[in-house]
Order: sequence, then structure tokens, then C-alpha cells
Amino acid sequence: MAAAIRSSISTKLTMMNMLVSGAALLLACAGFFAYDQITFRQNLAHTLSAQAQIIGSNSVSALLFSDPQSASNTLSALKNSPNIASAGILTADGRRFAEYTRQGTDRSLSIPSLSEDQVEDYRLGKTHAVLIRKIFSEGKLLGFVYIRADLHEIDERLWRYALISAGVLLVSLMFALIVSSRFRRSVADPIVALAATARQISRDKDYRVRVAAGGERDELATLIDSFNEMLREIQHRDSELQKAHDELEQRVSERTSELLVANRELETFSYSVSHDLRGPLDAVNGFSYLLLKNYAGHLDTNGKESLQNIRSAARRMSELIDDLLNLSRVTTSTMHRENIDLSLVARSIMEELRREAPDRKVEFIAPAKVDAYADARLLRIVMDNLLRNAWKYTSHHDRARIELGQQSRQGQNVYFIRDNGSGFDARSADRLFRPFQRLHSAAEFPGNGIGLATVARIVQRHAGKVWAEGAVEKGAAFYFTLDSRPGPQ
Repeated sequence: MAAAIRSSISTKLTMMNMLVSGAALLLACAGFFAYDQITFRQNLAHTLSAQAQIIGSNSVSALLFSDPQSASNTLSALKNSPNIASAGILTADGRRFAEYTRQGTDRSLSIPSLSEDQVEDYRLGKTHAVLIRKIFSEGKLLGFVYIRADLHEIDERLWRYALISAGVLLVSLMFALIVSSRFRRSVADPIVALAATARQISRDKDYRVRVAAGGERDELATLIDSFNEMLREIQHRDSELQKAHDELEQRVSERTSELLVANRELETFSYSVSHDLRGPLDAVNGFSYLLLKNYAGHLDTNGKESLQNIRSAARRMSELIDDLLNLSRVTTSTMHRENIDLSLVARSIMEELRREAPDRKVEFIAPAKVDAYADARLLRIVMDNLLRNAWKYTSHHDRARIELGQQSRQGQNVYFIRDNGSGFDARSADRLFRPFQRLHSAAEFPGNGIGLATVARIVQRHAGKVWAEGAVEKGAAFYFTLDSRPGPQ
């Protein structure tokens, strides 16, 4: 395995050196080629322009006196320029006046036209370059001279440069290979040792192992020293972590036992509240009912009102006991999450509320379906409390409206119940979800202040958040989120 790692690292180092050297040379050659091509083309354009000016000046007399032979003699001087393929002189109306063509050169030629404000134009093609220039005499246009140059010299130059570059590149790569083979072991061997030690530690989880230090004090030696220091630190922290883990397990075991005892005590308390306290309360309620029924004639108005107050207080006490028990159950009960439709649950609760108060006209708005992943029983309690809350606080409005909705905030689903009821002072919003905290008097709206606290507990059990927004006589909106990730609870 170590030999394979060494071979791999050595190969990579060699390839890296050769690639860097080759890339640098190729970039240098490419830059040189580009510069040479640009320079050659510019020089060619300047040369053709100078030749066209000379021929044009020497052809003025021939054009003035219509002497094509003299113009041809002038053009024949281009024989000394081996890159000139053809040339010619045209009259002002574009007729061919004189022409020169090197032997073996194609006579077909597309001569570019010049606009009135152009004196000269240069066109560069794939195989030829063509320059055309106007001939003037005392400001009058006499004709045109054109020169076509062969670009085969560019191809020849490219081939020569390519052969030179290939030779230089080959020699440089061989030199890079020789240098890499001499120095790669001083880099590869320490890295191989470091990798082997890291693999051994990962396999055996033995942090006492150390990497042997090399003879040279370079960056790799610093890396090895740092790695060994890291191992010493990990070894120390591993020992401390194992010690803390053992202590934590002991504490968890103790806390679990205490929690089980507390849960049993809570269950006992709930049973006591449900049976022992409700018994005397039922007796008070029952005897007051008998007094009011059988001895109403012996009581004056104040006595009857007192008995009615006793019965009302007993009923409120019974409701408060039920609310406290419900709050306790939602905190300790086991959760079973599943996909549920909050819209369907809300519509069911609204039908119950309409049956309880058939005279009320309340508009209920909800999407066709609102998906949620939660405990169905607990989420029904949430929806029941929020909808009954909205139902209650819109009771003083002739046109009541309650809305269930869903929106996305920062990539998270947010559910809400909104109404146009009496609302609340926004400065007191934090008190809404505390037990027994009410923002309205019992004379205005009945209740014990437990419902929203129950909602907050259930939402917290679902790893969500709940908050409220509202204003006095402008309605209220209650928002909540749920941790929608499936998983055991």
C-alpha cells in the first residue's frame, strides 16, 4: 500500500512539474507566435501600401497619355518581390489598364471598391492579401492601383516556429523529468509516512501513534510536527471526553430515574385532581342545585343570586381543572406524527361552533387543503383553541370573518388563523401564551387563560414557534410553525 501511495505521489509530482513546464513554454510560444503574426501582417500592409504609392506615382504619365505599355513596365518591377502574386492598374471608371501576374498564379481576383472618402483599403484573406489605392494627379482621380500578395510565407513561418517549439518543449520536458526524479522522494516519502499514520489512526483509533520526523527542516517537517502535536492534543481530549462521557452517562441515568419519578408523581397529581378535587366540587355544585330547586321559595332574591354565583363559580372551577389537566396531558403524552390536512380539521371544528351558535353569521375562509406533518390529536387541540378563540373574539362584530391560511417565510411553512375581531394591544402580545394571562376581562369575554398556553406547549413539542399580531378593534392573527421533518418522536 505504501509503495502504491509513493508511486502515486511521485507520478503526480512528476506530472505536475512537466505540466507546469510544458504549459509555461506553450504559453510563451503562443505569445511569440501571436506577436510574430501581428507584426508580419502589419509590416506586409505597410510594404504593400508603399509599393502601391510608388507604382501609382510612376503610372500617372501612363494614365494621362493612355500608355498601357509604360504602366505594364512599371508593374513588372514587382518581379523582385516574390510574395507579390499579381498587380494591376485600373482607370477611373474601373476598366483594366495594365496588369502583372506572376507565373502560375490564379488570375481571378475580387478587387474591393473604395468609397469617395477612402484613399486606400486593405483586405486580408486566408491565402492572399489585397491592397487597392487611388491614383491622383493635381487632385484629380486618374485610376486605381491594386496589389495582391501571397500569404504562403506565413504558413512557412508557422511550420518553422512549430518545429522549433516542439524541440524546445521536448528538451524542457526531459529536463523537468530528470529534475523531478531527483527531488520527488524528498517530498513523497514524508507524505507517504503521514498518510500511512493517518490511515492507521483512523482504523485503530489509537492516538498514541506518531509520525517519524525527517532530516530536513522544511515545510513538510513543520507539517509533521504540527500533525504530531495535533495527535497529542486529540489524545488528551479523547481521554477527557471519555471521562466526561462516563460522567454524563451516570448523570443521564440519575436524571432519567428522577424524571420517571416526577412523571409518576405528576400522574398521581393528575389522578388526584381528576377524582379527589372534582368530588367535593361536584358536591358543592349538587347541593347548591338542590337548594335552588327545593328551597327557592324560602330564599329571598339575594339568597337566590348567591346560590347562582356559587354554581357559576363551581362550573368555572370545573372548567379550570379540565384546562389544567389538558395542559398537563399535552406536555407529557406520547406523540405520533403523520400527514394531516389542517383545512379538513378546521372545517370540522367550525361546523361544531356553528351548531353551538346557529344564530351567528361567520364567514370562514380556508384553502382546499393545508398539509402538515404532526400529531393529529395535538394539532386538533391547537386548531380548536385558535378557532374558538377567533369565534369568541368576533362575537361582538356583525360581520365576522375567520381565515385559515398558509404562507412561506424564509423557506419555512407558516400556518395562521386570522380574524377581524376585537384584537389586542400589540405591546401585550408576549403575555398571550402565558397561563392565566388574559388581555380582556371575564365580563367582556369568558375564559380561563389556558387555551393559548396549551397551543404554545403543543407547538413547542413540535419544535416550532408561535406568535401573534394584532391591534385593538382591528382583529388578530396567530401564526405557528412546525418541524416538518419526518422522524421518531
